[in-house]
Amino acid sequence: LHRCLHALRVGWKVCRAEAAEEAQQHMAFLSHDISMLRLFETFLENTPQLTLLLYVILSTNKAEPSQCLGICTAFLCVAWALVDYHQCLRSFLRDKLQLGWTSSAVYFLWNLLLLCPRVLALALFALRWPHGLALHFPLLWLAMFLWVSLQGTDFMEAAGPEQLYRAVVAVVLYFSWFNVSPGRTLQRSIIYHSFMLADSCLLALSWLCCPSPAEDQSYLPPLLCAALPCYLLGLALRVAYYKGLHPNVCAQQRGGYDEVDA
Repeated sequence: LHRCLHALRVGWKVCRAEAAEEAQQHMAFLSHDISMLRLFETFLENTPQLTLLLYVILSTNKAEPSQCLGICTAFLCVAWALVDYHQCLRSFLRDKLQLGWTSSAVYFLWNLLLLCPRVLALALFALRWPHGLALHFPLLWLAMFLWVSLQGTDFMEAAGPEQLYRAVVAVVLYFSWFNVSPGRTLQRSIIYHSFMLADSCLLALSWLCCPSPAEDQSYLPPLLCAALPCYLLGLALRVAYYKGLHPNVCAQQRGGYDEVDA
């Protein structure tokens, strides 16, 4: 709350032309800080709750209109948190070009298309193996934590907070892509999305291989079949974004431009 109030005061001074360039940079820093905290809150609280809500609806085979609306809204909010963080990051890094409306829309859409199948696969796996998810999460979280550690992040000034930062990022990576180190992200993206696609497919297959419950869930196989094209479409949109809509495409063609956050 204190940081939010301080950011509002600085923003007011900037709008009134009472602040210099240093204050504007400080405002961008605070916006980036708040956006990251909001992103972490989204994946530490809202996304697990979204998975739990979807699991409850599938297990009871009943859904109120308000629950369906809440699920759709939650998916949109999670995808928007990723876009908002990316926009704030590019504003904070002075050498980065800003996202346009079209770029932001495509960035939002491919994150949404990748997130939905992931959450669905987790909910379906929990539907058959509720205790298995309690084992799946720490194992995959540990793998992501080690992967982040191998990238040598230096976001914090001390070793202890840096380990906490890596632990939180590992939770984000359990659900969605999140880049933490400078340089080109193509190879890291291929490794991550290949691993997550394989993991989600295994989770979905574990649901298909188990006997169906007594309740009628005939709508789930078509929904599951649509999840794979949805994920592949998200990957295709991501490729299209970096090929033609990324703000630094022209700069890369002129002499190479390392992207900080994908």
